[in-house]
Amino acid sequence: MKRIVIIALLLLAVGAFIFVPLMKGGGATETSMAQFNFKGNIQTTFGSILPVEFKVPEGINKVELIYNDSVFQQWIAPKGNVKFPLAASYYGVGTKMLVLRSYFSDGTSLDDGHLVRVVSDITPVLSKASIVNSYPHNATNYTQGLEFNGDVLYEGTGDPGQQGKTVVGKVDLKSGNFLDAKNGLDHNYFGEGITIFGNELFQITWKNQKCFVYDKNTMQLLRENSYTGDGWGLCNDGKYLIMSDGTERIYFRDPKTFGVVKTIEVYDNMNPRVNLNELEYINNRIYANVYMTNTVLVIEPGTGRVLEEIDGSELEVQGKNGGEVMNGIAYHAASNKLYMTGKYWTKLFEVKINPIK
Repeated sequence: MKRIVIIALLLLAVGAFIFVPLMKGGGATETSMAQFNFKGNIQTTFGSILPVEFKVPEGINKVELIYNDSVFQQWIAPKGNVKFPLAASYYGVGTKMLVLRSYFSDGTSLDDGHLVRVVSDITPVLSKASIVNSYPHNATNYTQGLEFNGDVLYEGTGDPGQQGKTVVGKVDLKSGNFLDAKNGLDHNYFGEGITIFGNELFQITWKNQKCFVYDKNTMQLLRENSYTGDGWGLCNDGKYLIMSDGTERIYFRDPKTFGVVKTIEVYDNMNPRVNLNELEYINNRIYANVYMTNTVLVIEPGTGRVLEEIDGSELEVQGKNGGEVMNGIAYHAASNKLYMTGKYWTKLFEVKINPIK
């Protein structure tokens, strides 16, 4: 069901980087406003300083350099050529808007804008997931979220057939079955990622723009939160909820309000990484299933850089058994054990991650 959405997102991502310079006000000419001394958009590498240069004609009261919607520098009544060293990595990797805004005496302003794409300076380490132990997994579970809270494993499922099969609750690791404390949603809701924050379990939905919040012990519904856009994966870092929407963007949200606190974009050393699905936060890193693949990305949460790329093909061979794609990552902190599974898979695996030599 997500495949059509993914194609549309990829087309949008490609289209975004062939953006044409922005000029507000309609009457802009090359002689009326400050303009960058380059054409088109720019790509740079994380950690690099971008030498920005622009030309200012007569009659401009003020010029602002705006990067990612923040004013980085301003000049009062500048003239001629101006140079500024832009720390383009300030907001991590990703595609950001760079705008030169000219202010005039009549209160109007004109913009010259370009996109700056910052790619990672790191080539991701290639690793593979190897099976240590296997456990039964309920083959009727379309796994969307998987997470340990202490010794208790929780799983959240989706509902591709719109038959009211979205369920979230505690799972017995040894049998793969749900225990008594669980909750289901009707056929109008397609469940996605889950995470436990304090005594509350959060469950997002794909297209409904709703997050359901339950008591983690009783699974009693406590409240609902709303958001804009798709919901795919969910985890938390102990301070914020961390959510994906199928694009390269990851959102950090306030657990009380569900409002967005900050956003990162996920890039390797060449491109954005999209289709980020189920998430898990492990030792200050975000682990993300890449939808429709056997790949798990390890992401630096402060910058969005992809540090490692894990191949889970061995797990698919042993666990898929007529199911669908790999999805589901759970970390048991006390034992330092990592578990993975997939949608409709018959097995859940304890895995070990080893670099590919």
